[in-house]
Amino acid sequence: MKIILQNYKKPFLIAEIGINHNGSINNAKKLIDLAKACEFNAVKFQKRNPDVSIPKDQKNKLRQTPWGEITYLDYKKKIEFGKKEFDEIDRYCKRKKIFWFASAWDVESVVFLKRYKLKYNKVASAMLKNIELLKKIAGEKKLTFISTGMCNLKDIQKCIKIFKEKKCKFILMHCVSNYPCPLEDLNLNMIPVLKKKFKCEVGYSGHESHVSPSIMAYFLGARYIERHITLDRSMWGTDQAASLSENGMRTLSNILNKTNKVLGDGIKKVTKREKELIKKFRYWD
Repeated sequence: MKIILQNYKKPFLIAEIGINHNGSINNAKKLIDLAKACEFNAVKFQKRNPDVSIPKDQKNKLRQTPWGEITYLDYKKKIEFGKKEFDEIDRYCKRKKIFWFASAWDVESVVFLKRYKLKYNKVASAMLKNIELLKKIAGEKKLTFISTGMCNLKDIQKCIKIFKEKKCKFILMHCVSNYPCPLEDLNLNMIPVLKKKFKCEVGYSGHESHVSPSIMAYFLGARYIERHITLDRSMWGTDQAASLSENGMRTLSNILNKTNKVLGDGIKKVTKREKELIKKFRYWD
């Protein structure tokens, strides 16, 4: 009987900075530094025009923020980066030698990001049914990570059809859009299910406060792992508690990056150290 060994190649780790910078370019740089130090391959931001991408019934809702009680629209504008900040992010990531990209939440933001000649695109879960936006992103023909939270299999199928029609390569990212997500809702067995149904690469975008599910996702076949990151999980912000801080990031990358070394080649052999111990323990030889 021939045994087929799994090849657990080194994963592609994405540090989702998102809006955890709270509108501070200095925080953004610290998060980029953290991602690089923890051996992540890329950092990801979000880009939106709040006037366009926030539903009308949400814009004037009041919210307590570090800037006082302001409307949800004003809050989103406070933390939104513009050209000045993204120019600096682009320069800084090039200097640090780490990829960066962003999820665009509206067509205007897709056009805005185009100036940076980024290698990757991202479809956020909340945008998966935005047909106009999907067509615009797929039309750029960049490798695109597609998160699959807040949707069903038919929604995913329609999205995939657009990317195939545009001949744009993509990677589905199994995702459950709870922040943070309870362990019992993670449903990691969707990773092999999505792979089988759509015959494509499937990664994992996690919002839980633990490290272990990402490792489980990897052993279920996810070779692209995206995790929100934070400087401090107690910081103000909606995504901070669903993010990994430095200890979690280092644990995740250390485990996943040495998997192949630990698993070995499956060929039984006596190691050099074992040969030394044979002389110590086999008294009958």
